[in-house]
Amino acid sequence: LGTPTVTDRLIQQALLQVLQPLLDPTFSEHSYGFRPGRRAHDAVLAAQSYVQSGRRIVVDVDLEKFFDRVNHDILIDRLRKRIPDAGIIRLIRAYLNSGIMDGGVVMERNEGTPQGGPLSPLLANALLDEVDKELERRGHCFVRYADDCNVYVRSRRAGERVMGLLRRLYARLRLKVN
Repeated sequence: LGTPTVTDRLIQQALLQVLQPLLDPTFSEHSYGFRPGRRAHDAVLAAQSYVQSGRRIVVDVDLEKFFDRVNHDILIDRLRKRIPDAGIIRLIRAYLNSGIMDGGVVMERNEGTPQGGPLSPLLANALLDEVDKELERRGHCFVRYADDCNVYVRSRRAGERVMGLLRRLYARLRLKVN
């Protein structure tokens, strides 16, 4: 975990207070992690209802080292479509590029989001929302909590098709399914 300075933390918290009300209402209703007014229990209830409706096959997707592998350029591109203020985009880019201290040595960062940073969960949801929206467009029943996504289907064959789709969608974001 990178430890931000007090000033960095204040700037990140201020950005979060500006961005959360702007971005969160646009996120998929199927996304539950790190969102105000949504809890893990809500995700469990949604999953239960999908299973009770006959969708007993679960495509369980976990992204490999997600927070370490977020591509900055792709994330910034997605954020520019939602955030009109270039100054805020520059601050987010600086946050993403900030080095981390490891054993007294500052290491440059060109991918990943700072784990433990107040902005990282919101940025993760902003990036993954693209996949959520495509699943919705195709009529899938799913629950996403941070980088873990479960899609509920009625047959093994449908599950295999969904897994193929998810691998392609995540590959566009340069993310890899475990």
